[in-house]
Amino acid sequence: MENDSIQVSAATVEEAIKKGLARLGLARDRVTVQVVDHGSRGLLGLGARDAIVRLIPIAAQSNEPQAAPSTVPTGAPEPPASTETVSALVRPRPAPAAQDTVDVEWTPDQVAETARQTLSELLGKMGIEAQVHVRQPEGKDSESAPLTLDIEGESLDILIGNQGKVLNSLQYITRLIVSREVERWVNLVVDVDHYKQRRAKSLQELANRIAERVARTQQPVALEPMPPNERRAIHIALRDHPSVTTQSVGKGDNRKVTIIPKR
Repeated sequence: MENDSIQVSAATVEEAIKKGLARLGLARDRVTVQVVDHGSRGLLGLGARDAIVRLIPIAAQSNEPQAAPSTVPTGAPEPPASTETVSALVRPRPAPAAQDTVDVEWTPDQVAETARQTLSELLGKMGIEAQVHVRQPEGKDSESAPLTLDIEGESLDILIGNQGKVLNSLQYITRLIVSREVERWVNLVVDVDHYKQRRAKSLQELANRIAERVARTQQPVALEPMPPNERRAIHIALRDHPSVTTQSVGKGDNRKVTIIPKR
């Protein structure tokens, strides 16, 4: 019997365990199971990943021979021991059940790489040739700041769409798949050739320009309809303005920001 541990992959953890036990020729209570990766069924055929387990024969975990405890008084004749009785006495105890459900801790780098691979796969299925680069958040607010995936390539306007609607949909799908993969919510942003950075700067300049007009004329100005993230950018840009305030009006795709003079 081989005493070295083996690593096995299969569609589920249980299937991987059964596969490993068959290879070792051991019963379930003769091995310790470590779950390396719980695997994932993916979403819409994307992000699927096999489960991986490591099986360690219990005899391989100790270099010292297992001795059967003696329950016979000193000097008393020992009863004949059958093979089954001896086996029962020296059989190591099964590994604690908790080892079968070891949680996989995802490091920031692992989450980032999973996100990059997921978005790259999505782009491939869309027939788009591009490179995905990861930009990890930095600074004192890094824990709450989103992970950014920058898509770089040629002729990528199709990924942006009108007012970034296609890009927002791609971001939503990527975020959904990655969050399911790592079994927790992942805050990530998908950008194309730094479009969102340029758009954010443009919106800030627009907000300041219109705010100065409203402060001068004391007349409110309604901006064009915008998606939620762009409306939020306007609100943030003017939240500390001394002369104007903002509010969103309208419904659905027609919802817009109105800049109003403070009374």
